[in-house]
Amino acid sequence: MPRRSTSGPIRGTRAAAAQATRETILRAATRIFARRGFDGARVDAISKASRSFDRMIYYYFGSKEGLYVAVLEEQYRRFNEAESKLPLDVEPPDEAVAVAARFMWNYYRRHPEFIALLNDENLHRGRHIAKSPRASAFSPSAMRLLRDALARGAARGLFRSTVSARDIYLMVAAMGYFYLGNRHTLSAFLGERTDSPAALAHWEAFIVDTVRRALLPPDTLPAR
Repeated sequence: MPRRSTSGPIRGTRAAAAQATRETILRAATRIFARRGFDGARVDAISKASRSFDRMIYYYFGSKEGLYVAVLEEQYRRFNEAESKLPLDVEPPDEAVAVAARFMWNYYRRHPEFIALLNDENLHRGRHIAKSPRASAFSPSAMRLLRDALARGAARGLFRSTVSARDIYLMVAAMGYFYLGNRHTLSAFLGERTDSPAALAHWEAFIVDTVRRALLPPDTLPAR
């Protein structure tokens, strides 16, 4: 009687275990890189936090830099995945713009590690993410919602046609990213809690109102 091959199940089990190990390392590395930055993070600290070994990090990621790039790629992937779930048929157009603005603000607010990692990578002038072959694939899905909403709004005379989806996307990103990334120093400088629930809700409403005003046709703007 021929011996039954077990290569399939073994390969499947091993692949699942390998993927689980890789993801555990990635989660631990995300926490440590977000807290200590690329320069301050140590491979042995990451392996300890992931209950793994240094050699496993080098096996799966090649180097500390390779792991850091993988962490950044995963952050972009998660953001892109969340954006892809935005509805594209929101009516009226100004509400669709508000949906995109609120999404970006709340994603930044709920994922401080994303801001911390981007801050650190910008300190390094983006030299690590520039080595990623996948970075350009993570195009913002919210841009599709904004393009559609802006086109519909302009066609109905609700929006001016000179503002691009890119402009609005960058406006919202700047207002949210700066506020949350600098909330501690802003609180000290302004002498008030900028991270209280009331302050955060106020800034979200301010972002949405600012975006809507930026889209108004010239003849509807208040006189100066």
